[in-house]
Amino acid sequence: MSNTPISDFIEQNYLHFNAAALVDAAKGYKAHLAANGKMMVTLAGAMSTAELGISLAEMIRADKVDFISCTGANLEEDIMNLVAHSHYERVPNYRDLTPKQEWDLLERGLNRVTDTCIPEEEAFRRLQKHIFQQWKDAEDAGERFFPHEYMYKMLLSGDLEQYYEIDPKNSWMLAAAEKNLPIVVPGWEDSTMGNIFASYCIKGELRPSTMKSGIEYMTFLADWYKANSAGKGVGFFQIGGGIAGDFPICVVPMMYQDLEMHDIPFWSYFCQISDSTTSYGSYSGAVPNEKITWGKLDIDTPKYIVESDATIVAPLMFAYILGK
Repeated sequence: MSNTPISDFIEQNYLHFNAAALVDAAKGYKAHLAANGKMMVTLAGAMSTAELGISLAEMIRADKVDFISCTGANLEEDIMNLVAHSHYERVPNYRDLTPKQEWDLLERGLNRVTDTCIPEEEAFRRLQKHIFQQWKDAEDAGERFFPHEYMYKMLLSGDLEQYYEIDPKNSWMLAAAEKNLPIVVPGWEDSTMGNIFASYCIKGELRPSTMKSGIEYMTFLADWYKANSAGKGVGFFQIGGGIAGDFPICVVPMMYQDLEMHDIPFWSYFCQISDSTTSYGSYSGAVPNEKITWGKLDIDTPKYIVESDATIVAPLMFAYILGK
């Protein structure tokens, strides 16, 4: 069994319920790409701190991902893991921590994400001086860029290589930067780096206009979608819920209804991995058919939901898609 490929194991054992949905969705992903379709992947929450980069970076290098939408946390936390991994602390008993123990973590400069503590000094502050220089250089030159573009510039400059603490092949942001993969980061302002940028603006050291906005991200995405929607079209692979998924999926009804581009196609594949159950008013737990009523998906769009933990499911699906 130890030499059995992951894909064979999945096909032999994942036969029913969420397991079968995983297989169906992964096969649908492969079929979409085989028909020359494009694929957007959206990352909610803190998937980078869950080290999704180990499998996602390989997907990017193998041209299985054409566009990413992610939270600002995922954007920065992949790079933090790249440069400060040895300083992270795991807290397996995180459910048992008292408020006093949580306060002790704060005083030690450890910011907890579930069972993992991110070290403020080695992660946030180590990056701060380098990303500030990218922001300042752009402002002095009268240039403006998106949040992810500044991150790409920082990574490609080589300034961070001295800090690498994991194999760089496991950083999805580095893989994306090397391919100049298009990204949108809705709500970037609520990330740590977004907060840091805002603090420099409040102090008068930077101008808000040096950072391109969320509206500009939407117009950038609209241009990309229009240019890439011919043929099989663009698929939508959503990991988690929230703004990372809701922002980009809305580009289709925006173009169809508000721009009156009635020839724009719907998303041509949809899969969501989420542990959110269907409930009142929930976007993350909404079934795919609800998206038909909003002009996002067509009646015949292949639709899949895997109701499970994305930290478990996504790497398995990526392994299957990669033919492992």
